[in-house]
Amino acid sequence: MTTLGLIRHGITDWNENGRAQGITDIPLNMTGKEQAAAVANRLALEEKWDMIVASDLSRAKETAEIIAAKLKLPVANDTRIREMNCGEIEGTTEEERVQKWGEHWRQLDLGIETAEELSRRGYEFLEETVAANENKRVLIVSHGGLISHTIRRLLPEKLPFTRLENTSVTNLRKLENNWDCTLYNCTKHLGV
Repeated sequence: MTTLGLIRHGITDWNENGRAQGITDIPLNMTGKEQAAAVANRLALEEKWDMIVASDLSRAKETAEIIAAKLKLPVANDTRIREMNCGEIEGTTEEERVQKWGEHWRQLDLGIETAEELSRRGYEFLEETVAANENKRVLIVSHGGLISHTIRRLLPEKLPFTRLENTSVTNLRKLENNWDCTLYNCTKHLGV
């Protein structure tokens, strides 16, 4: 049985300001670095992990590097677990989108990657990771959109579609052909 620990990156200034980040390379802010240290401490105390794979975007990569330093593991980066490409809306707030494109901006073609494309990319990555790492425990540091849409694709009836918190931990297991979620959107390391 392979276990995957999916971790959303620490918070950024754009997260705090409600700006769509997408594939724009935004670094962690100080709070995000503190969150990453908190989840690293939790992971070091709770369970042993065999490897870490992270999105190559700096907010996920930096979160993974903080965790890796604590767990004494190398970090591999993979572009397939980047956040959804938000096209023309990257860097904007909801208010700015409504002002620029109107209330129905979601119905316009603004170059935004679809949820189907995003979840397929995440699903293929997870399936490949499990196949290549049988009976291992793999941490994956990625983004809220990619993680939540991929989980919804894997377990559509089991989990609500919710906003994942920064540095939340979600654990998935695959036994034979069945996926199971044993922990979802957990932030106990943040004391909230």
